[in-house]
Amino acid sequence: MHHPICTTCGTQFASATPVPAACPLCEDDRQYVGWGGQAWTTHEALAGSHRLELADDDGVPGLTHEPGFAINQRAVLLRTDAGNILWECLSLVTPDAVEALKARGGVDLIAISHPHFYASMVEWSDALGGVPVLLHAADRRWVHRSSPHVEFWSGDERALSPDVTLVRCGGHFDGSTALHWKRGPRPGGALFPGDALQVAADRRHVSFMYSYPNLIPMKPADVRAMRDRLARFEFEDVFGFSRGRNIVGGGRAAVDRSFERWLAAVAA
Repeated sequence: MHHPICTTCGTQFASATPVPAACPLCEDDRQYVGWGGQAWTTHEALAGSHRLELADDDGVPGLTHEPGFAINQRAVLLRTDAGNILWECLSLVTPDAVEALKARGGVDLIAISHPHFYASMVEWSDALGGVPVLLHAADRRWVHRSSPHVEFWSGDERALSPDVTLVRCGGHFDGSTALHWKRGPRPGGALFPGDALQVAADRRHVSFMYSYPNLIPMKPADVRAMRDRLARFEFEDVFGFSRGRNIVGGGRAAVDRSFERWLAAVAA
């Protein structure tokens, strides 16, 4: 099959004949194999059943699959002093979406929080002219379609500019990453944490899980380490992994309260 895509997690793999017997990401404890068994699709088939919608979300343009697909994360365009960053990635790439991004200044690089959102990152890089894809080196083994455009970074921080920093949070995956944008999109800055800090349904807290679908809590030591790594960063807003799942205003205080609440609960 030409670059099979797992229908449960949305990850695109290198070409394979026959198709892989299983998706390693879904067989891992943090994910799950679809209830009907392992299933695959292709980019071409996905383009026949889905489209991409670009819409504003609290001041940030974001792309989503319509109808929803796999984990159903969104990818957002951040126009920063480090260039235009596509934060997170989707399984489908369409000419319309690429043109819409170009109309907003294009994309200079792709950065992704963790392996569940790698999706069709190589397909996206190629469609955008071979832009770099930044991933944390601790999660290198979860890359299932390689490309010379994939660049790995290491350590706990990678400054992309005076305003933009990638922060290794760990916990969910060893390399789970958040993006801190010091001056945007609104005054006070924002944190884009992927799944390392999951914005809760009340949009007043975040939570911390090793596996969200399988309800496995994160180790308290990992939560404390995440708290320490994020301690120096100020932000007003927290943008979650899906559209509308945002804390707008008071984000730093909400995250601090959430660390205290979570650690108190697991210690009780």
